[in-house]
Amino acid sequence: MFQKIEFSPGQGTSAGTLWLNSPARPSAPAQPINWRTRIEHWAQGVELVPDLGQNIGSRIWWRGLLTCLSLCGTTLMLTPGVTTIPGSVPAPLASSHLDQYRSQMISASALGGDSGVRMGPTDAVAPLAETPERPEIELDAALGTGDSFAHTLSRSGVSAADATALLSLISQAVDPDSIAAGTRLHMILGRRPNRNVARPLERLTVRARLELALEITRVEGALTLRRIPIAVDNTPLRIRGRVGDSLYRAARAAGADPSTIQAYLKVLASQLNVGSDVGADDEFDMIVAHRRAETGESEVGELLFAGLDRTRGKNVNMLKWSQDGRQQWFEASGVGERRGVLAAPVSGRLSSTYGTRFHPILGYRRMHAGVDFAAAFGSPIYAVTDGRVSYAGWHGGHGKYVRLEHSGGIGSGYAHMSRIAVASGQMVRRGQVIGYVGSTGLSTGPHLHYELYRGGATVNPNSIKFTQVAQLSGAALQSFRARLADLKRLPIGLTAAPVMNAAASPTPGTQAGGSTAHAR
Repeated sequence: MFQKIEFSPGQGTSAGTLWLNSPARPSAPAQPINWRTRIEHWAQGVELVPDLGQNIGSRIWWRGLLTCLSLCGTTLMLTPGVTTIPGSVPAPLASSHLDQYRSQMISASALGGDSGVRMGPTDAVAPLAETPERPEIELDAALGTGDSFAHTLSRSGVSAADATALLSLISQAVDPDSIAAGTRLHMILGRRPNRNVARPLERLTVRARLELALEITRVEGALTLRRIPIAVDNTPLRIRGRVGDSLYRAARAAGADPSTIQAYLKVLASQLNVGSDVGADDEFDMIVAHRRAETGESEVGELLFAGLDRTRGKNVNMLKWSQDGRQQWFEASGVGERRGVLAAPVSGRLSSTYGTRFHPILGYRRMHAGVDFAAAFGSPIYAVTDGRVSYAGWHGGHGKYVRLEHSGGIGSGYAHMSRIAVASGQMVRRGQVIGYVGSTGLSTGPHLHYELYRGGATVNPNSIKFTQVAQLSGAALQSFRARLADLKRLPIGLTAAPVMNAAASPTPGTQAGGSTAHAR
């Protein structure tokens, strides 16, 4: 039982203070309770955020539900009005752009699969036993260096029967082996009855020549050939420019091919010292054989003219001309190449000189009418200069022997050969192989005995130096000068008529045109 006692202010306690006394514990001190304490006790007994997932339907649950709805309603009432901001609308894509995007999609979203509609398998759907083949295959192949036309067809998948028929057709137009390496073949292989046989060749095109293309097609089961002629301009190409810091770099900048520059420098080196005699202000002048097809392709041929306009010193004008069936370089005056004797007719060391000596076999001193070169057995022996073979065969102590007759009453002999490579009456050129080192006749080992004759008598080979100079005269000189004038008239940047000559004759039926280049 509890007893309520009220106190007024001024009696040692504040107004409204309660003192509770329990009869069971009369000695317990009284505990003061104020309004703040009562509110805290009440708040501890009230759950403000009940779990609506528990005690569904209870008094606490309903109170929590009402609290949640009240807070939501208050939030909606206090929310200000907000309007959505419209975004930019992308422009519609064209069908070509859509196709590009589809081609880059994964297979699930590829062309035909972007609708989202899928067809379920039915009784009409049957699994494929093997992947179906394409109705035809289009491919390109190139002739490799050292490769044959037939092997290129074989590695491209052409059957042996089609390759044989194809080569027979191409042989009617050109020699298949003469088609240049790097030439591309465009082929179409058709459908085959089964996988155990090669695909039939339906079509093949090849540029056999700059002026000729070949097309082979299958018509009613048989291969047929069609020639496609292409007009070609054979006007020589003229390249001029200032030497500057580097002749090679200046010529390359002007459009000259590296092989053309190398040939030009070789010709130039025969007339002057390229390293010291060529100035920066000098102008180089090159004319090369050039063929240009109407389809745009071109071929650069050999160097025809090599010139150098010098600011100090004599100008160089060298023209390639054919004389006696051989092409060589001639100066503008008609003077050709100056060629000297070989340093030795064989690659070896000098083992015996010209003069009297003790013969190693005969055992007494006698005249040695030549010089000996010790060389390995079978080494090639070269003609020291142009001439005619007056004798080739066995010649007593000389063994296998060759005698050459040169101009000016000069002759040369080559003895102790193991094998002779020329015949009597044959014309030979300087540096041509005429035989091989041996030890036939009176010889103690493989070597070459080399003799030189003047007026039929032997002379010391070291006392004579052969120098041959070609000189044009008469009608040949007139033709040469006319040819040089035609080439020198080729202007820079203008059209010129093609020049006809033995070195680069135009193809019949081709049209004239200009091919020039210039660098400054």
